[in-house]
Amino acid sequence: MLRKGQSPLLSEAVAGGPRAAACPGPWNAGWFRCPAQEGAMVQLYNLHPFGSQQVVPSKQEPALFCCGRDALLVACAAAGCKVEAFAVGDQELCEPLGCFNTLGRVLHMAYSEAGDYLVTIEEKNKATFLRAYMNWRCMSTGNTRVCVRMVGHKMEESYSESSKVQMSIVEMPLSDPPLCISCCPVNGDLLVGCKNKLVMFCLKYLVINQDLTVLDFKLSLILHIDNVTPREVAFCAGYIALTTELDVLILKLEPIHKSADNTELYTDKVRAPEKLVDEGVKDEVPSAFSSQLESDDFVICQKPMELRGEESRLCGILVTLESTGLAKEDTEYFQVRYLLYRRFTPDLSSFVFSVEEAKLHSLQLLPMYQTESSMSVNGKTAAKKELLSVFCFFSLPHVGYLYTVGSLVELLSTYQYSEKSQQAVLTPQFLHVITSNSLQCFTVRCSAAAAREEDPYIDTTMKACPPVSLDVCTLRMQLFIGLKAICHFNNHVILLTKADSEDITERRKPPRRVLSKKADSVKLKTPPESEPGWNLYIVNTISTIQLYKEMVDYSKTYENVRTESCIHLLSEAHLLVRAALMDPSLMESEEKEKLLAAFRESCAHLGDCYSRFDTKDSHLALPYYKMSGLSITEVLERIDSVVEGGTQKYEKGFIFYLNHSLYEDLNEELSKESAAKVLQIFHLAEPNQLPHVLCSPCMKNVCPSMAMKLLQKVELIVPSVVLTLTKAAMALKMGDLEAYKNELDCYTEMRLPYGFIGEPRLLMQQRDGRIVPTELAVHLKETWPGLLVASMLALHENSKIELEEADSYFEMLCGKKEGTTPQLLVDFWEALLVAGSEKEILQKLLFKLTSQYIWRLLRKQLPDTKPLKTTEDLINSCNHYGLIFPWVTFIMSSGPACDKYPEDLSKLQV
Repeated sequence: MLRKGQSPLLSEAVAGGPRAAACPGPWNAGWFRCPAQEGAMVQLYNLHPFGSQQVVPSKQEPALFCCGRDALLVACAAAGCKVEAFAVGDQELCEPLGCFNTLGRVLHMAYSEAGDYLVTIEEKNKATFLRAYMNWRCMSTGNTRVCVRMVGHKMEESYSESSKVQMSIVEMPLSDPPLCISCCPVNGDLLVGCKNKLVMFCLKYLVINQDLTVLDFKLSLILHIDNVTPREVAFCAGYIALTTELDVLILKLEPIHKSADNTELYTDKVRAPEKLVDEGVKDEVPSAFSSQLESDDFVICQKPMELRGEESRLCGILVTLESTGLAKEDTEYFQVRYLLYRRFTPDLSSFVFSVEEAKLHSLQLLPMYQTESSMSVNGKTAAKKELLSVFCFFSLPHVGYLYTVGSLVELLSTYQYSEKSQQAVLTPQFLHVITSNSLQCFTVRCSAAAAREEDPYIDTTMKACPPVSLDVCTLRMQLFIGLKAICHFNNHVILLTKADSEDITERRKPPRRVLSKKADSVKLKTPPESEPGWNLYIVNTISTIQLYKEMVDYSKTYENVRTESCIHLLSEAHLLVRAALMDPSLMESEEKEKLLAAFRESCAHLGDCYSRFDTKDSHLALPYYKMSGLSITEVLERIDSVVEGGTQKYEKGFIFYLNHSLYEDLNEELSKESAAKVLQIFHLAEPNQLPHVLCSPCMKNVCPSMAMKLLQKVELIVPSVVLTLTKAAMALKMGDLEAYKNELDCYTEMRLPYGFIGEPRLLMQQRDGRIVPTELAVHLKETWPGLLVASMLALHENSKIELEEADSYFEMLCGKKEGTTPQLLVDFWEALLVAGSEKEILQKLLFKLTSQYIWRLLRKQLPDTKPLKTTEDLINSCNHYGLIFPWVTFIMSSGPACDKYPEDLSKLQV
């Protein structure tokens, strides 16, 4: 409980001024820590996201402003009752487009890109009005035609050709005064906050005739929320967020299927939350939003609370939906899903600000899209965007919160401000925050979260993305005087500054001198109107590519000093480019090609960091190098080894990348020099991996004599069957058949297949999507076919090769002629049959062998090689071959022709 007049800080806000430690050095990369939250760190960098600056030539003092595509809409202060429009493009020009009058003083305004309309809450004669301004751009042509109508007014008869060039004002009457508004950035629907309820209007496109389409609204839904007075609302694709002074509630409207009785299903769904409030929680959770319970002398503060997902239903807030109009076949019904409830409370440990200043502000819902190219009817390529993720941001005076509210509700980042904030605006790339004297630019993690929403398996050996848990980063703090409001669109930040009266007084004070009674009696005059105390600025942010390059250059200063800062800054640069590529307005152009090149380059830089630095995430070198598109040769050229004590040391990240890359079936063949370098690297770092490295298709051009010498050294330490077989392969490659034979004689025929199981690439390698035999396999076919078949059988039984792949392998190895089957493949099938394979494979084998036996008998075809198993061998080792039937004996004795094919005929008894 707090006595009125005391000044608490919010418990989750950071204290400003002397409580926040300054960063080490003037704008060097460093940290400042929030004392109210130990462990919360903010990384500071001296970067330049802000470029040029221009002044908006507004004739009257601005009160509110918002952005509409390439235009800035400014509502005048006091009794101006006017909205001015200014063109804001890529060029540094800010030209007036025109202006139009409003009914009264504008209290709130919002712009919707979908529909290109402006909606306002206006006050006149102590009454508030909700109005939407359609086709306002025609005022820039000098046309003063204005059509004022009520929402839902039948327009087919009243609209004509002249309606194309006139502004249309739609008035939306409400039973309660509107308090706040929000336009959906996806479909242009409108949400209006009133006391105890939210009113939703759907944007409609009415086709008057072939050449004229008019926008209108339809009152579609009312959400009743008892005892709640929203200060701000946000609306995006069915997601609804609202705040009071210290409470946040996020909901989602979900369509439901109609039953035979639409009303009952609808009512049950929307009233379900009322029944879910647990009895044991009712004392702790208020029945509605609890801004502050006030008495005459005290303010009673509720406990802080955060409820996510289904738990947020326990907040005790009952949301009742009221459908408008009569039920029709196309009527859409909704149910409410609770996503997040959070309540803050003042901190009694500090007394800096009043209770009135410790309130939530800057509520915002930000959508991010998944874009894919699609062909339009006229053959032109257009971007088809699909909503991927939605993020919610809200802020207290000293701390801001960024949540993702998609399939999961998670807190992504907490933003600590060094001083009290006035307002903040979230974009896919940055969070811009204004205090009374500075514009601060923070990086955000929206693109990282959206990337994982798009691809849940992004963190693998093939792809990677910086984590959303990266420490918050401040790029710059730009000084301004008297900042009051901010908005953002495209690459522009719009700022409103208003100097306080004491600031103007300070500017007009005479030089210091000895004061006299006469001087004391002189009063400073009110500054004339010709010296306004306000300005409206457009600060142009630099291009993504330019800022990306600056961040990369900046990171180089920390390569050998602060590894974490280097990786952190490169991760920020990567996320910056990734966010730009997710922009649905980005079409196939030179700009996109530059961004894609920057994306690949950022992946290469991150791969360099994780491969060269000894970090806990060194394994990330592999996916980042893969995303960069660099070949193994190019990566080898990028790596600068660190010389320590006269020997070269390769960090585990680089070894991890190289090892995995050589294990994969790549078409790249390293040069003799590069292959020798790889051998030396593994000889120093992981000598036990040398046999596997030499079996990679990439090492085809390796020097066999050099490889043999290194393998002999390894054998003295770690002998193995795989190493012996690799030495045999190298000896065969050198043409030394005696050394080859000596290596194979080191182990029995029963042990050698185990070596091939440990390294199948000794027998087969994959090239261009096909499995091809090695030189060693070709030699075994000629000299030791039994070992080859036994080894392939072992590979199949250990799931190293599929049956169809083995068939293709033997056909390629034996040089299959059209319409024939090599005997070595038949030997393999018979070996699988003897080994007792799985039931499904067994049926295939029986069919294959039966077909082959019959085919040979019908064509009187002899095997191309001597079968490895006779009929007696198969009968004795496999129950699929029984005793020879009498009719077989009779056929075999019937003539001399059958004497040539006794094996196939007797084996046919399956």
